[in-house]
Amino acid sequence: MKPLRLIPALISFVCGCADGAGGSDDLLFDPLSMPRTPTVGLDSFASADDCGLCHQGHYDEWATSAHAYAMKDPVFRAFVAIRQENYAGKQDKFCLQCHSPIGTRGGDIVAGFEFADLQPITLEGVTCESCHKVASLARPYNSGHVLDPDGPMRGTIAAPIPSSFHESQFSPLHGGSGFCAGCHDLREVSGLVLERPYAEWQQSPAAEIGVQCQDCHMPRYEGQAVPGGPTRTLHRHTWIGAGIPLLEGFLTEDEEAVHRVEVERLLADAARVDIAAPSSVVTGDTLELGITVKNNISAHNFPTGSTFNRQAWVEVVVRDGDGRVVFATGTLDASGEPHGPEPLLLGSVLVDARGQRVLFPWRAAEHLSNAIEPLRERALRLSVATASAGRGPLSVEARVLFRAFSPAALRALGLDEYAARLEVHEVSRDLASVELRRR
Repeated sequence: MKPLRLIPALISFVCGCADGAGGSDDLLFDPLSMPRTPTVGLDSFASADDCGLCHQGHYDEWATSAHAYAMKDPVFRAFVAIRQENYAGKQDKFCLQCHSPIGTRGGDIVAGFEFADLQPITLEGVTCESCHKVASLARPYNSGHVLDPDGPMRGTIAAPIPSSFHESQFSPLHGGSGFCAGCHDLREVSGLVLERPYAEWQQSPAAEIGVQCQDCHMPRYEGQAVPGGPTRTLHRHTWIGAGIPLLEGFLTEDEEAVHRVEVERLLADAARVDIAAPSSVVTGDTLELGITVKNNISAHNFPTGSTFNRQAWVEVVVRDGDGRVVFATGTLDASGEPHGPEPLLLGSVLVDARGQRVLFPWRAAEHLSNAIEPLRERALRLSVATASAGRGPLSVEARVLFRAFSPAALRALGLDEYAARLEVHEVSRDLASVELRRR
């Protein structure tokens, strides 16, 4: 794996020590996204429910999205709880600055907060006005949006129709990848880069030809923004990503079925695996296999986002003519984790100052990644002993697999019940046949 470069924090942080020691003045803060005192009023923002009275279609899309899930996600809440414990509340704003920018800037997120005590607008997470009240972008990471609660509703409609409900304004910012960067690129307090899809996009073939994040994650369709309004080009507000919500009841059965289809569609084009194998091998000799994985995504790495939480790997299984397994790597063990000789893992790991792998980013000193860059390939070699093989031919199967979290990580968070709900998605598969020759 190659290490991601450490980038010094470019904004002023004041924070407590890792063990939670420190005085009352060391609450983590940032004038923009984690202010000491509120910079906006919670009551200055409309609820998504209010927006849905006119924009029912977009509301229904948002309600099933990761943005609406941001404050409900049990994995996120478990991470927050452990960070609260580790820092005695002194860094409670850090994760919330993106998951609930209105609540964090509006004074609802304070040291030692409890989710049960938060206001409804805070619990809406990334709600409608979290985006549509953004006036500008101060930085492309760590909740870098500038909120303007008294300003117009901003979006990508070039000539918005005047409305008695709110003022509307065209915003080129909302149609560009930089807008997404405001929250989807993330740096720890130490400056350690944790998530960087926008930085990946900046150097990608997609960026070179002007393809934006929204082109894939907010597909266009023709429809009415409000009932009775003109038919125009709209954008989906579902923001399909690479996982199925784990919280039961967040989606209805029908919504989950639709969501699963969309996730499978997204992942099906993400990567391709190819096997290079000889046409035959002599029984007892070593079978040399070449496995190539290509990232088919032109805009960002495979995988991307919080790659230290995600799992992407290559499973390779070789069977003889009787179906007996001669070789396997990347298959799941009893704990549900990929194992085998030289497991072919894609993604990243966090390590501490001693080089030991850690789960929690605030304990990390380095972020090591071997994710595949846009439209690039990763070539892998496997040597397979054939002495145990019976009759031929040998069948070789290689699969690229993906899931949103590791079961071990969920168990470490005390979320054993959710580990059973994790879904493994097949991204790509290739097959090869190798004849067995006798000496």
